[in-house]
Amino acid sequence: MTCPHPGPLARAFLFLLGSAAVLTGCTSPGARLEELARQQNHLLATLHTAQFDLRVALPNAPQPASRLRVYLEGDGRAWITPTQPSLDPTPRDPLLARLAMQDPQPSIYLARPCQYLSSPACATRYWTGARFSNEVLGSLDQALDQIKQRYGNRDFELIGYSGGGTLALLLAARRHDIAQVQTLAGNLFPRRWAALLDLAPLQGSLEPLDFAERLSALPQRHLVGTEDRVVPPSLLDEYAARLGPADCLELQRLAGVDHHTGWLERWPLWRDRPIECKTTRRQAAGRAEVHSVDAP
Repeated sequence: MTCPHPGPLARAFLFLLGSAAVLTGCTSPGARLEELARQQNHLLATLHTAQFDLRVALPNAPQPASRLRVYLEGDGRAWITPTQPSLDPTPRDPLLARLAMQDPQPSIYLARPCQYLSSPACATRYWTGARFSNEVLGSLDQALDQIKQRYGNRDFELIGYSGGGTLALLLAARRHDIAQVQTLAGNLFPRRWAALLDLAPLQGSLEPLDFAERLSALPQRHLVGTEDRVVPPSLLDEYAARLGPADCLELQRLAGVDHHTGWLERWPLWRDRPIECKTTRRQAAGRAEVHSVDAP
């Protein structure tokens, strides 16, 4: 994106409003990501997979040998209007990248196919109907393999925002090294989501709940804002009901948070909390009962 050269009237307008504020709006998403990475001491790199090139931000810090935290980007700018797909799905607001790079635990930000980078295979279906397709999932799967080879970690924690939450669950159903998943405004049940919002079905996309038996054993926490109109909070309960019995499933509704705002303030309060498991709660209750019996 290139900002036009301002004429006399535009220059006067810039002077009145403050050129810094206006020029920020003219900064491309890629340039904003580069500036954010520079400020937060991260290295931007490209991961080459069989079908897509993926943008990744790696911390310039020693990595833990056991577990890595990877933030998976949301759907980005998939549509310009309700009927017109975007030509570029790159997110205009680097919210998730900011959350990843501000995480005190060294963390990796992983963009989706065709965000920030274009590949010959990029086609609008990969950020519209087929946004959760085998091709997209396979590309992210290969990216995790490359990251693991680079850092030698034992397993991953995946943090998925919006549609990135869908892909985090699908990756956890596919791989054996996903220790836990947390989602922020996560689209946990895409089929039901499309029906609730009266959208066209996501033809060519996979559905996490088709792998419910595998996912029911996954430690997972899902955070959603009570004011979210993009991913309705009611999807949490519908996902849990369809998932079935799950020992480590935590659902949290955050008051005053919507799809885009409130996460910078609220996520730091949750990111490092252990996920509550029923077994752990029962054991804690048992210890408290034993303590009360033994107490004088």
